[in-house]
Amino acid sequence: METAGRELGARLSELVRSVRLIRRRRADVRPGVPVGLAGLLLQIEKHPDDCHARELAARSGLDPSTVSRAVATLVSHGLVERRVDPADKRASLLTVTPAGQAALTDTYDWYGRILATALADWTPAEVAALATALGRFTRDIETALGHHDNLEAAR
Repeated sequence: METAGRELGARLSELVRSVRLIRRRRADVRPGVPVGLAGLLLQIEKHPDDCHARELAARSGLDPSTVSRAVATLVSHGLVERRVDPADKRASLLTVTPAGQAALTDTYDWYGRILATALADWTPAEVAALATALGRFTRDIETALGHHDNLEAAR
């Protein structure tokens, strides 16, 4: 298992490098969403109602201060709107703006085209197997880390 673990570690390192390359390329050709913030923007968009930054931090596994800075950047780019929570005037509710929706659509269409190109020679069964294995792997990593409230500390 030790050799297999090393081999998996090497493949994961290559995967992380590939993800960085994709993110950098997207930032160059599709700068609508600042680098590293598309996932957070998607988390806000997926929330059934407007969400609080603390909920966003909990769902994303990021430190609240990191989320606060990221939200400020998304707001400054006009992708997210911050409104006072009528139930708690000290808190803000976050919602994706129409510009944010358009940027998300463009970003994920672009990612979809990159993945379609990269996986063009894969069978649908291979793509499904990879998706299933990655889903299981990420869940198992969270379990192995003991469901850290702050996964950022594990980085």
